[in-house]
Amino acid sequence: MEYYKSSDFKSVKKVDAHLHINTDDGRYLEFATLQNFSILSPNVDAGTPVEKQLSIAAVHRQNYPGNFAFLGTFTVDSFGTSGFVRSVIGQIDRAIEQDASGVKIWKNIGMSLKDSNGRYVMADDPIFDPIFQYLTDKKIPLMAHLGEPRNCWLPLEQMTDSGDYRYFKNHPEYHMLLHPEAPSYEDQINARDNVLKKFPGLTFVASHIASLEWNLDEVAERLDRYPSMSIDLSARMGHVQRQSVADYEKVRDFFIRYQDRILYGIDITISEGGDRFDTVSSEMLRRWESDWAYLATDSIQVIENISGDIRGLHLPKTVIDKVYYENVNRYFSAFEK
Repeated sequence: MEYYKSSDFKSVKKVDAHLHINTDDGRYLEFATLQNFSILSPNVDAGTPVEKQLSIAAVHRQNYPGNFAFLGTFTVDSFGTSGFVRSVIGQIDRAIEQDASGVKIWKNIGMSLKDSNGRYVMADDPIFDPIFQYLTDKKIPLMAHLGEPRNCWLPLEQMTDSGDYRYFKNHPEYHMLLHPEAPSYEDQINARDNVLKKFPGLTFVASHIASLEWNLDEVAERLDRYPSMSIDLSARMGHVQRQSVADYEKVRDFFIRYQDRILYGIDITISEGGDRFDTVSSEMLRRWESDWAYLATDSIQVIENISGDIRGLHLPKTVIDKVYYENVNRYFSAFEK
C-alpha cells in the first residue's frame, strides 16, 4: 500500500469541490493553482445576486478552464406563481449554456421559503418534482445543501463545533432553536431522503456530509440506501475529527469503504469587498494543509475546541486521489488531467 507524505501536498493534483468565488479577482485562482488546487465554485441563492454570480463564474471558467469550474443555481423569487418551474428551468439552462458543470440548491428551500399560507416549503414538495426530473433527464448533476448540522437545533453552549457556534451566533435567522415553528432537523433529513427516493437516477452530491455530520453511521446508512448519493466534506471536518478521536478505525474504515463517494472541500466564500486577499488566502492554505495532514498522513495535530490529539487517518494514495480529484471529475466532469 502506498501513502502520501506531508511534503507531497503541492505535487498532487487536487480539487476543492466547494469554495465560493464571488469576485472577479483572479488572484485567488492563481494562488490555488500554486498549491496544485483547482476550484469548483457552487453558486447559491444568497448573498451576491445569482445573475452576478453567474457572470463572474462564466468569466473565470473562460479564463481558467483547467483550474476553475462552477455550479449554477436558481432563485425562488417567483415561487407561488404559475411560471415558477419554467423560470427555474430557464435559469438552469442559462447556467449550463455558460458551461456550468451542474446545479446547486440551497438551504433556503426547507428553512426560509414559505408558501402563500405561511407554510415552510420543503425540498420534497411536488412543486419541485418537474425540476428534479429535468435534471435527471438531462443528466445534470445536483449539489444540495439541505438542512443544517444538528447543532443548529441546540443551544449555543451545547454545540459541538466552534464553527457552528460562530455561524449560528452571527446568523440567528438560521439558528432553528430560536424558531420552533420551523421544520425540525428530522423534517429536513426526511425531505432530502424523499427526494432521493423519488429520483433515484439523479446524480446527487449532499453537501456538508449530508447534514448528518454528527454520526458517520447515519451517513453510511444513506449511502447504502441511495446509490446515486455522494457527499462532500465541506465545513464539517471538525465533526469527522471529533469522531476519529472516539473511534479512529471506524472513521478510517468509512473513508476507505466509501472512497468513491466522497469529495473534498472547505466552503470558504470570497466576495467583493470582503477580507483582504492575504487574509483569505492564508486561511485557505491553513485549512488545506491541515486537512491534507489529517486525511493523507498519520501526523498528530491539535485542533481548536477538540479534546485530544488528532491523529491523521493516513489513507492510501488511491483513496486520497479519489477524494481530492477523481470523484469530482466523475460526478461533475469539471476538470481533465
